[in-house]
Parts: sequence; C-alpha cells; structure tokens
Amino acid sequence: MSYDAIVLAGGAARRLGGADKPALSVGGRPLLDRVLDACADARTTIVVGGRRPTARPVRWAREDPPGGGPVAALDAGLRQTAAELVLVLSADLPFLDRETVRTLLSSSGGPGGHGAPGHEGALLRDPDGRDQPLIAAYRGEPLRRELALLAAEHGSLAGLPLRALTAELDLARVPAPPFASFDCDTWDDLAAARARIREHGTVLDQWITAVKTELGIDLPVDVKALLDLARDAAHGVDRPAAPLTTFLVGYAAARAEAAGADPAQAVAEASRKAAGLALRWAAEAKAADSPDASHENGSG
Repeated sequence: MSYDAIVLAGGAARRLGGADKPALSVGGRPLLDRVLDACADARTTIVVGGRRPTARPVRWAREDPPGGGPVAALDAGLRQTAAELVLVLSADLPFLDRETVRTLLSSSGGPGGHGAPGHEGALLRDPDGRDQPLIAAYRGEPLRRELALLAAEHGSLAGLPLRALTAELDLARVPAPPFASFDCDTWDDLAAARARIREHGTVLDQWITAVKTELGIDLPVDVKALLDLARDAAHGVDRPAAPLTTFLVGYAAARAEAAGADPAQAVAEASRKAAGLALRWAAEAKAADSPDASHENGSG
C-alpha cells in the first residue's frame, strides 16, 4: 500500500529531565531510527522535530509554535504531504515492527486495505485498552478536514489534546501485539526496554534485526542452520573456525547473489556445503584417532 509517514519527534520529555528522547538508544540504535525502520517502505517520511542525523533520508518539519503539542505537530507534518493514507507514529517506540505497521495500514479503510470502507483510519489499542493515536494510520482527507475544523474553532492547534482530533474520526481499533505499543516516557521505561531486548528468548532476533539494519541488508536469516554450521565447524575443526566459516559462507552467498542467485537460497547452499565439509573433517579426525587407523594407513 502506498502511504506517507509522519513521525513526531519533538516534545519536552519532562519525565526524562528534558533529555533528547529520540536520540536515546535501545539495542545500540536511537529510538528514532528504530521507528524509521518500522516504516521503511513509506513513500515519504516527515519527521516533526529538531533536525538530527537519521539512518535513512527524511523530510523535516516543525510545529508552530515549537512545543505546541502533538496536534500542532501532526498538522505541520501533514502540510508536507498530499498522501491519501498517512501513518502517524511517535518517535519513542522501541518494539514497533513492520508487521504491526502493515496491519494498521490494511485496517485503515484506505485504498487497498481490508478495513471497513466507512473507517477514516485505524489506531492501535494497547493491552490495557487504551487507544494510541500516535500509532495509527489515517486517511488523509478526513484528517485534514478535522484539523481545519479544530483550527477554526479554537483559533490555534497549539496545546490541543489528541483526543479532540480522534473523537471526531471514525477509527478502527487494532489490538496491539506484545510490546508494540511500549513507549519510553521515563528512565525506568528506557531501562525496561534495554533489558527486554536482551532477554534470552528474543535476543538473537533483536540482534540480527539490528545488524541487518546497520549493514543496510534485508535478508531472511536461517538462524538454526547458521548456528548448526558454527557448531560443526567449532567441534569438527577448531573453535575459531566457527566465526570464520560463517563469514566465508556469507561472502560466498554474496558472490552468488551478484551472479543472479536468490540470496536466501545462496546462503542455504553455501551453509550446506560448508557444514558437509566440517562433518567430513571431523570424521577424518575421528578415524585418525581410532585404534584401527594404522590398518587404514597400511602399517602394522
């Protein structure tokens, strides 16, 4: 689905002592970059807030007056796009993923979605039953209409609460997957996010996603196959062979992809060959250490 994204990255962060919240890191990546990765396929991304380095190109906007609140910030971002479908996100969502974004877009009632045609958007509802208007997909025309009406009624959008906007829109509610709506408003929240990302059951997935983003690659990773290969190389050859072998498999897969091969299949084929070699190497070493090895060598 074609859409533009608006990410609100301003705010005073009072509960963080005025810290630059979008720049705070979780898993070695700034919060803003993690959110930008969740909407990487947006046609255009507008970040409302102070300019800063980002992992991918964005447009910048600023609410008037600066610090005028989320409704004024949303209006400033919306002025930078004429898209029929607009994704709106806050910049402090460390666990928001692309799948949740796709679900919001497809539930919005916009072109190409499966939401009810009458809906004017879709927002996430957190596990406690609270609506999250800054994790939402809105149809552009109704959103512009309501912002204009609010401005006419109040004379300014500064200081208005988001519920003044969302109350007038027909929005679908999408149940939030675990942690998708988790935001970092306090230092305790930030500590919890940093601990969560290192939990045993998810740390490999989080790490692989971070590395792929850092290196600018998008490739399915067969974690089990690569770990099995590393194990076979470490046990059958020598411990340092594990990382060296997986590096060589990656290099071989990259060469195969450059020659036109499917990257995932190239990784699988290179892993299969290297694992087979490691097992043959181990079998040969085992045979050499066996009592009958001398007969195989023709001595005795």
